[in-house]
Amino acid sequence: MKLAHFSDVHIGVENFSRIDSDTGLPSRLVDFLSTLDEVIDYCIAEDVDLAVFAGDAYKNRNPSQTHQREFAKRIQRLSSAGIPIVLVEGNHDIPSVFGRATSLDIFETLNVSNVILGNKAETHVIETKSGPIQVITIPWARRSNLLTREETKGLSLEKVNEIIQDKLSTIISELASQLDSSIPAILTSHVTISGATTSSEQSMMLGKDYVLLTSSVSLPIFDYVALGHIHKRQTINDNNPIINYSGSLERIDFGEENDEKGFYSVEIDENAVSNTRLKKVEFIKVNARKLLTIKVDIDPESIDPTEQVLNEISKHNLEETVVRLTILMPSSYEGKLVDSRIRNALKAAHYLAGVSVSVKGTERARLGGEYNANTSPIDALKMYLKIKNIPEKRTNLLIDKASSIIENSGNKSNAEHS
Repeated sequence: MKLAHFSDVHIGVENFSRIDSDTGLPSRLVDFLSTLDEVIDYCIAEDVDLAVFAGDAYKNRNPSQTHQREFAKRIQRLSSAGIPIVLVEGNHDIPSVFGRATSLDIFETLNVSNVILGNKAETHVIETKSGPIQVITIPWARRSNLLTREETKGLSLEKVNEIIQDKLSTIISELASQLDSSIPAILTSHVTISGATTSSEQSMMLGKDYVLLTSSVSLPIFDYVALGHIHKRQTINDNNPIINYSGSLERIDFGEENDEKGFYSVEIDENAVSNTRLKKVEFIKVNARKLLTIKVDIDPESIDPTEQVLNEISKHNLEETVVRLTILMPSSYEGKLVDSRIRNALKAAHYLAGVSVSVKGTERARLGGEYNANTSPIDALKMYLKIKNIPEKRTNLLIDKASSIIENSGNKSNAEHS
């Protein structure tokens, strides 16, 4: 039995984009769709038994019609090929207002064949061409679904998260205890596990995370644990069961500059006994867009600082690459860099994310194309806080407060017009 495990597609992230001449779509949207296509192509070419998507189809909770269409096209390809796919709901797939449909509900509403929606904590017994497999789905937990008002009254966010962690651990344990040990079983969830190494998802979080202990999901009944939410691919547990984050398929921003991108291929021997079924786990790389930071430290003895910058740029292949340039120089060279020559040397890049110059510890950031008319207020705030080197804890607090203000303002506006 062969499985494909992927997550965090985040369709809608369009930073560092230009218009793609072939499709008319933003080039970064094409990037994200292309890496998803690589997963779908692999599943069909390898005739996998099951595809497992561990959450976050979109960047936003309210994706555009174009984004929904493009994601649905690819899910339909799997469906038409007769390959079952489990879609677990992530935090970016779930609306902030209780009662509203999630961005993945449409697949269940239309009863799309071979699509299993993981929108609640439950066990699915899925028939594949190699036999049945049990899949426990644990989507991103909405506090309102797990807790009553009385339970959370007067409690801090940290205490509320502790209660959620305890409840989820109990739910997973109870579902696991009901599994049939004679049939392969996996757990898939969109969640943060203690010890996971984060990257750009820190800046994309829509609220403070609850964190599960590894022991909560590392149960011997599982043959494999497929996780989403953390963008950096990694193995949390390399013993039975292996616990993997497949990571995001595309690089979101420069926080993921050096991360490998791809998905996992998992082979299970459905005829073996429990705890010995996992035969092979392989990470398959995708052709994600390259992000490159070029750093230049101007030599105090340099005759021509511009030439030193140009020389450093010439060492890199910029084609099809998103580039940012950072320059550190002595104050004696202030005003002596020829900006037009530097930018001309960077023309070969797919996109110039920005040029920043630091003089005696004073950073002068030029966001360039990273900020544009389509940049959301929250993204603009994140850019500002990053430039100002605001500590992570305070940054998360400010973003949470700003998100709440914007969200409440939007709800109030909707109410006034309804």
